[in-house]
Amino acid sequence: MALAARAKRRVEALLAEAGVRIGGDRDWDLQVHDGRLYTRVLAQGSLGLGESYMDGWWDVRSLDGFLARLMQARLDRRVHGLGEVWDALEARLLNPQSRRRSGEVGRRHYDLGNDLYSAMLGRRLVYSCGYWRDADDLDAAQEAKLDLVCRKLRLRPGMRVLDVGCGWGEALKFAAERYGVSGVGVTISREQAEYARELCAGLPVEIRLQDYRDLDEPFDAALSIGMFEHVGVRNYRTYFEVMRRCLPEHGLFLLHTIGSNLSVKRTDPWIARYIFPNSMLPSAAQITRASEGLFVLEDWHNFGADYERTLAAWRANVEAAWDRLDPRYDERFRRMWRFYLSASMATFRCRRSQLWQLVLSPGGVPGGYVAPR
Repeated sequence: MALAARAKRRVEALLAEAGVRIGGDRDWDLQVHDGRLYTRVLAQGSLGLGESYMDGWWDVRSLDGFLARLMQARLDRRVHGLGEVWDALEARLLNPQSRRRSGEVGRRHYDLGNDLYSAMLGRRLVYSCGYWRDADDLDAAQEAKLDLVCRKLRLRPGMRVLDVGCGWGEALKFAAERYGVSGVGVTISREQAEYARELCAGLPVEIRLQDYRDLDEPFDAALSIGMFEHVGVRNYRTYFEVMRRCLPEHGLFLLHTIGSNLSVKRTDPWIARYIFPNSMLPSAAQITRASEGLFVLEDWHNFGADYERTLAAWRANVEAAWDRLDPRYDERFRRMWRFYLSASMATFRCRRSQLWQLVLSPGGVPGGYVAPR
């Protein structure tokens, strides 16, 4: 009992630093339903916080607001669980994104069900940040992003385009229909591949279930949207070598990825266990180090603030759809998904995470490259 009381006092003191009260009446104040929460969070860190939310041990009216306050106070960097020691050791000794393990994220995340993603992502199944510069809704923002990618790559009829991590095929479909290109998309998700083949039927688009490391054929241009987060620091150099061998000297490569302000070798323990196994966010230093000598960096565009708005739209969509989705998405799954989207919103609100689009060329664009916005 004394241990539990000390744990509660410790958690109360930490939350006070973030301007959060237990049992308070503000949107970001914590409502505790199970007193075991305090010892669990102190022992397990972010993993315990996320799992206890999934288990219904606590609630808060504004989940993203609460998590943003924790991040702004850097509490997530001060409370660590014992499991993080093993995670750090594993990341140092092993390659979590090896060929053998790289397919795990496809099976556990992207193969969850196209019904879930159709309900969440809007008219187009585009699972990456929209471009909200001149857009008023999610569908317009995603179309603007796809068009921005095509314009940055200077696509024109007759070009052959590679999409690494093609998802449900929306980018290649857009490029083929609007810009007259043909293309190849690769993914490690069976559900995505089947959907993309149906979506792109009748278009000069081939969808493959294939590891990016097996690519070795010529393309005029290449893009990769929201896939680099699954490559892993041990494989960054290999990734850029693959892209270089697939492009001619005059080709352009667009890399669209979430990025971190810090160079790390692993991801948050809760995210790794429940959402994106074997994932990690690259830093600017890691990207430039891995691409050095292979590409000229022509443009680096950060519109990370747009990701919070994209995530908010996804969360609103899926929250409105739960009752008509399959019962396999039970209450614990719904709370898990809500925590994932809300925590992601918080990271972009706090500018912990960024959204980068890089344009790279093998030998430099003659006369220079002027990037569309």
